[in-house]
Amino acid sequence: MTRPLQNTLRKRIHQAVRSAVALLPRDWRFALMRSMIDCDPAPDPRLELKIADTREELEACFRILHDAYVASGFMRPDPSGLRVTIYHALPTTTTLCAKFDGEVVGTLSIIREGVFGFPLQTVFDLSPVRAKQGRIAEISALAVHPRFRQTGGAVLFPLMKFMYEYCTRYFDTRHLLIAVNPNKIELYESLLFFERLQASVVDNYDFANGAPAIGATLDLHNAPQRFHDAYGGRSERKNLHRYFVRTRLPNIRLPLRRYHTTNDPVMTPALLNYFFNLRTQTFSTLDERKRRLLRTIYPQQEYLDVLPALRTSVRASALRRHERHSIKCPAHLILTDRPRPAEELEVIELSLHGFQAEARSPLPLGAKGRVVVQLGAALQSCIDAVVVRRVSNEQGLLYAFRVDEPDEAWRECVTLLRESLTHYELSRPMGEEGLVSQPAGLSAA
Repeated sequence: MTRPLQNTLRKRIHQAVRSAVALLPRDWRFALMRSMIDCDPAPDPRLELKIADTREELEACFRILHDAYVASGFMRPDPSGLRVTIYHALPTTTTLCAKFDGEVVGTLSIIREGVFGFPLQTVFDLSPVRAKQGRIAEISALAVHPRFRQTGGAVLFPLMKFMYEYCTRYFDTRHLLIAVNPNKIELYESLLFFERLQASVVDNYDFANGAPAIGATLDLHNAPQRFHDAYGGRSERKNLHRYFVRTRLPNIRLPLRRYHTTNDPVMTPALLNYFFNLRTQTFSTLDERKRRLLRTIYPQQEYLDVLPALRTSVRASALRRHERHSIKCPAHLILTDRPRPAEELEVIELSLHGFQAEARSPLPLGAKGRVVVQLGAALQSCIDAVVVRRVSNEQGLLYAFRVDEPDEAWRECVTLLRESLTHYELSRPMGEEGLVSQPAGLSAA
């Protein structure tokens, strides 16, 4: 039997099985899907999972994604052979990759809300998710090399495990969003307990070449209990609770961080120019608003040189630079002007002369105190601060503080966050240029 005939036969059998399963009651379908789980707690040591941060890794990810999307009808073939979106240009997007024997065989991207919002917000109402406490990220651009799609999840499950661990431990994320084809949604509902954003299907999702899509969300705060309830009594290879929550895969390379930052930017000016100007024409298609927004997050001259030119003149002062930096640091506040126990805080944004923090109990406006902030694993700052306003009611007790005299540790942290281009530079201590080496190809033209 020829290979094309084998592929056709396999496809028809797959479609017949799917049609038969679709006739079962929903609970039976979900139980059947869960019974087919095979998550190996000790994957092949040749499998490596990491942030895609070299030109070669990113290009391989974009190529696998392009081929998978074209085959599924989610995009038209691009002359570059790559699927590159404007979201990949943002420092708030992290692309993960799975490599086998050094070759990229799987990828997905995690998009935190940035200046362009989320891809799926153009067609799905996110207000119910935004009303809840916690930050949001969209999981997008998932693809596995064809050679590894029939291997029982040997790449997919470790990649999803990496995504879960990265989001919960490093990306300061509580709510995940996905937009998937209707024939895939039950996989996410049954195995991972995603819940639909709305009952109806979106018939024409522009971000996927007009294909139909269903939006769904998962609360990572509640996920461990739901995983335990469904999988707690199962054998190790079928226990997604143990796999996601307890198992530590040596194959995963989590990023090194000097500070408790929440993003791992990799796009240097050379990489932006290569992927968005030379290999694709992504930058040239941007409207004026997006061109200006890019300049607010990449204000350094080396970035401005490769960003798309503005079509209309604009005063430099009109392009306000984003001086606040995302971070997630434990802290405690001792009020000096009124007797009360120390207040536990979590600093989520900082600038040279201020910060925002979540508090466990209400704080009086105008209160003054001494704040000890754990900026990194072994880096602490002690500063005097004043509560100047309550910022939002949606995220719980969120307050803005003014810092008149930042100490040396605070100044050094803000300087690095302001001037660093990639997460490799952020992880390098001040004055020690060679301590953390940049991977080959990171800044290749």
